Amino acid sequence: MVFSVSAQAQFQEIIPDQAILQDVLQRHLHLDIRFTHPMDMGPVLPMDYPEEVGVIANGRRTILTDKLQTNTEDGAQTFGLDYEVKAPGDHIFYIVPAPYWDPSEQKMISQYAKVIVDAYGAGNGWDVLVGMPMEIQPLSRPYALWAGNVFQGVVLRHGEPVPYAELSVAYHNDGSVIPPADSYSEQIIRADINGTFTYGIPKAGWWGFAAAAMANDPLKNPEGEAVNHEETGVIWVHALDIHKAH
Repeated sequence: MVFSVSAQAQFQEIIPDQAILQDVLQRHLHLDIRFTHPMDMGPVLPMDYPEEVGVIANGRRTILTDKLQTNTEDGAQTFGLDYEVKAPGDHIFYIVPAPYWDPSEQKMISQYAKVIVDAYGAGNGWDVLVGMPMEIQPLSRPYALWAGNVFQGVVLRHGEPVPYAELSVAYHNDGSVIPPADSYSEQIIRADINGTFTYGIPKAGWWGFAAAAMANDPLKNPEGEAVNHEETGVIWVHALDIHKAH
């Protein structure tokens, strides 16, 4: 079995408007859900309605799929989600997307993505697993990072570490970075024999980490043909510039 990432640097985004809720009176979160090329700021790619969107907090899973708002960007369907935080604790938001057909790579692809929001400094659940087929478990807390910190995680397939997994790393570009060559649109790193990887975060903002593997069973493409099914685990982490903190 070959563990690798897609060459196109396509990432399933699930990005909140805040990584940390500090004030207990501050309860509202908005999450943008889109499929895109983060460093290149597009294009935004079409998404079907997700199979499941939810949140895990304080040991409880809440399904939020019916709360999604449908939007359009660059002519492609995207989604938004509004959520009211009710109690302290780390909130793990995740998406199980509908598989999509990639004609250039002749395979169906599912990117299972998650992001962790800290509510009021509880810090009590950022490494809890969602239970997705491919998933990255953070070994570093995925929020309250400074640019220049390293982020560590372990790539899991059905809960087991993946030796030497290859990962793609992409910056959610806010327009402040112009890649000097196509290869800068994603960083490629490899995990060690225990599935553990390390990456030094060079800039403040949102960073996505993705690791992929072929599923054991094929899926049918839009024409009804049985084709390979690639499953990808994605995690988004946030860093701040220590020199601009206030």
